[in-house]
Amino acid sequence: MPNERNATSCRRGDSLEMKKITLAFDVYGTLMDTAGVTRALEQYAGDRAAAFSDLWRQKQLEYSFRRGLMQNYQSFSVCTRNALDYTCAIFRVDISKSEKDALMAEYRTLPVFPDVVEGLGSLRSSGVRMFAFSNGHADDVCSLLHHNKIDTYFKDVISVDEIRSFKPNPAVYSHFLRRSGAHGSEAWLISGNPFDVMGAISAGMRAAWVQRSPDMVFDPWGIEPTVTVSGIAGLQDAIAGN
Repeated sequence: MPNERNATSCRRGDSLEMKKITLAFDVYGTLMDTAGVTRALEQYAGDRAAAFSDLWRQKQLEYSFRRGLMQNYQSFSVCTRNALDYTCAIFRVDISKSEKDALMAEYRTLPVFPDVVEGLGSLRSSGVRMFAFSNGHADDVCSLLHHNKIDTYFKDVISVDEIRSFKPNPAVYSHFLRRSGAHGSEAWLISGNPFDVMGAISAGMRAAWVQRSPDMVFDPWGIEPTVTVSGIAGLQDAIAGN
């Protein structure tokens, strides 16, 4: 874990000077590759490590959805640990508490996708305001951004933990707009998660879906992303055209 100065370096509390465009970046699955835990899982799940990682991620999100609906809030790290316990049971992988703690720690060192640094640099040069906006606790997100040396791109980290709910609850997106000082028509969510994109658009924001794989399918609900890009590097031109 970084020291307190580093852990909080992405929460500088800058004055919210209004810009024309405000970008809310989802973190897990958008900036950070959650499949980055796969290598660590190989010692426990062998050639099933990728499938283990996928199910762990699916249950992590499912548990956050369920807790949000039930109004039975626990932090995203609790959802992640519960999902790990479930996945171990499904795969019949018997590992110790300390080994699970080590796997949980992998979420604090997830790698960024290869296009992220270039894309964030281009966007910063264009003058937009950028925030990290996550289901994760702000301290965990700050540590992760700092680990990947991208914390300085963001004005602040805004976490759903501040209102004890999860995406895609409409209140979460309203909270982002209040905290960032942005208006819906000026604010974009950037996310690789279709449920997140749909939640933001339903709450009056615009949204870019980062389609990380051509095999990914957007949910056919009749709620479409404002733009679709294959990576962060394509965002500047896509947003400029809208």
